[in-house]
Amino acid sequence: MSFSSATAAVDLDPDKLPRHVAIIMDGNGRWAKKRVLNRIRGHEKGTETVRMAVRTCRKQNIPYLTLYAFSTENWQRPRQEVAALMALLKKFLLKEKAEMMAQDIRLSCIGQIENLPDDVRATIHDVCAATGNNRHMTLNLALSYGSRAEITRAVQQIAQQVRAGSLDPDRITENIISNCLYTQSMPDPDILIRTSGEMRISNFLLWQIAYAEIFVTKTLWPDFSEVEFLEILKAYQTRERRFGRVGGQV
Repeated sequence: MSFSSATAAVDLDPDKLPRHVAIIMDGNGRWAKKRVLNRIRGHEKGTETVRMAVRTCRKQNIPYLTLYAFSTENWQRPRQEVAALMALLKKFLLKEKAEMMAQDIRLSCIGQIENLPDDVRATIHDVCAATGNNRHMTLNLALSYGSRAEITRAVQQIAQQVRAGSLDPDRITENIISNCLYTQSMPDPDILIRTSGEMRISNFLLWQIAYAEIFVTKTLWPDFSEVEFLEILKAYQTRERRFGRVGGQV
């Protein structure tokens, strides 16, 4: 799907905005390669787009934004790149802490956080604790995250309850499964955006995006603009979300 990169204003219906936007931030490396730069420069530029996305959601009163920041598969990247990504993450959180407090934004993180470096985990803990009482918006970072690992963890938790006799297998419901996921306190995403044009989900929120409206843009993440984001939100407002029903039932 192609969206404009113009700077014209985009009118949105505040009554038809999503509650939860999820984004696969893809294309940092290709952005840098096109400019004959080190891949790390692409990731650095990408943090500016993260800031834009958070501010846009805050301005539009969208209460949840989940960003796919680092996957379980990303650990396979060159050690130098992984170390640089961890350093960028720490720097970003420390730098944005004050704005999150000022804008009433709560930080949340999902994934195998225990696998992150000690100093990064300490920073995450500090910022999450400091912003824990903020209520206007939740910025949710998926870090060392993989949806299959998340679902496996949920199955293990449910199996333990069954083995302990506290849960009848015949009474396992979708709600029980959802409550065992990292996102248990959040609504499912209404929108999934993927930048860079790749047509795949990449092991991201597989359970939660069952009925999300999907938008793929060829724009590389560092070039993803506020106007393009707003145009996607505008396009979302034109879609009829039927959840398996026919149009007349909606």
